[in-house]
Amino acid sequence: MKPISEQPGTSESGGSESPSGASPPPRLDLRAATGSGIFAYAEAPESVRPEIADRYGLYINGRFTDPTSSKRFTTINPANEETISEVAEANETDVDAAVRAARGALPAWSGLPGKERGKYLYRIARRIQERARELAVLETIDGGKPIKESRDVDIPLAAAHFFHHAGWADKLEYAFPGRAAKPVGVCGQIIPWNFPLLMAAWKIAPALACGNTVVLKPAETTPLTALRLAEICAEIGLPPGVVNVVTGAGATGSAIVDHPGIDKIAFTGSTEVGRLIARSVAPTNKRLTLELGGKSANIIFEDASIDQAVEGIVEGIYFNQGHVCCAGSRLFVQESVVARVVSKLRDRMSTLRVGDPLDKNTDIGAINSKAQLATIERYLESGSSEGAERHSFGSDLPAKGFFCRPTFFTGVQPSHSIAREEIFGPVLSVMTFRTPEEAIGRANNTPYGLAAGVWTDKGSKIFDTAKHLDAGVVWLNTYNKFDPTSPFGGFKESGFGREGGRHGLLAYLA
Repeated sequence: MKPISEQPGTSESGGSESPSGASPPPRLDLRAATGSGIFAYAEAPESVRPEIADRYGLYINGRFTDPTSSKRFTTINPANEETISEVAEANETDVDAAVRAARGALPAWSGLPGKERGKYLYRIARRIQERARELAVLETIDGGKPIKESRDVDIPLAAAHFFHHAGWADKLEYAFPGRAAKPVGVCGQIIPWNFPLLMAAWKIAPALACGNTVVLKPAETTPLTALRLAEICAEIGLPPGVVNVVTGAGATGSAIVDHPGIDKIAFTGSTEVGRLIARSVAPTNKRLTLELGGKSANIIFEDASIDQAVEGIVEGIYFNQGHVCCAGSRLFVQESVVARVVSKLRDRMSTLRVGDPLDKNTDIGAINSKAQLATIERYLESGSSEGAERHSFGSDLPAKGFFCRPTFFTGVQPSHSIAREEIFGPVLSVMTFRTPEEAIGRANNTPYGLAAGVWTDKGSKIFDTAKHLDAGVVWLNTYNKFDPTSPFGGFKESGFGREGGRHGLLAYLA
């Protein structure tokens, strides 16, 4: 059998070459999109520039303070490698001060009527909306994701989570009938760098709605929107100590996990760090929820709407440069349509624009850090050396910054590293299957169990496949759709516990 790249072409409608042997009509060359062709776009830089301080402190007990050690670290713009600001590095003494502030604020906050706590959450949500453009630009500058994603996804969803949980604050006794709605206590929350403000909202909103207080640590590469959220908490008059934000790297996170005054740990990040946290918490009475890595399967059956599925493939793996724990990084396509899917995917990817994240036309922004780019590049080399065929796309990359062309591999075997290990970048592994049973078996052949996607026009097939997949979230004829009313979380090495929806409240109630 010829490699996919050497197989005869198909028409745009999916039919084969004409029986008479005549050449099919020429297809529109979409590959001109990133150059000077008819689909080229003029630059559209974001005009809003938020004020960014030269230095940021720790937000403890309702005010910003300097770290006791005077140590600071720099946060870098991954699109141009320039220093954005210096941020305080919290040590054990700082973390202890934050925990004591949270403990001191707990009785009054948990004693407030639910509707009063809800009012504060509503105020935070409205203030996020009012400062949405500023927050979106700050998120893009600090993290590297395209401005259209920060503007249209991250910030609106962050506000939606506060709105949603504000509504639950006075209804907790109805959420779990027969159970007293008591808070867990002081919650230590550690969030990753891929969705900084959104992950802060996922963690803080349900904790506050249930009457808990919080010590939050953002990722060291993306601390700025969490610190801006701390400013918003002060602006809306949130009582001091209810939310505390301490910045730093792994040592700061360890200080939170190990502190005896913490009642619950909520962590989103890598499976490796999740294991360390689980070992540390195991001998204690602390509650724990973990949302960890993934190697999610995206399954396309031969009866799927192929054009729609190709858009779902792109959304599933290239959204946010692939920096998504539930990214559809393993694509399983039924053998009868694999040539057609790959051909259409190649055409679609040739239109993706890689470059300045602040340009509203950019589809693929900057990789979050130099270290993460190096990791992705190692996997790209591994995929080629292990025998898979590499297909990379995108215009000339900027001279400075951490950029990676979106890539997919064909000829991937289940034993390949790119098919087994989480890459956390814009890299897709394409594999095939013949029967639904084979698709399910291959999709479940992973230590992870976070998410999956299924594409078919047959309702019975889509639901039967979904119920057999070992995944906490299964999207049907769509991918990467999130809503605060819907719980999110995984199985196996993807962690345990849920965030969002009624299920997500349970983790913050004693």
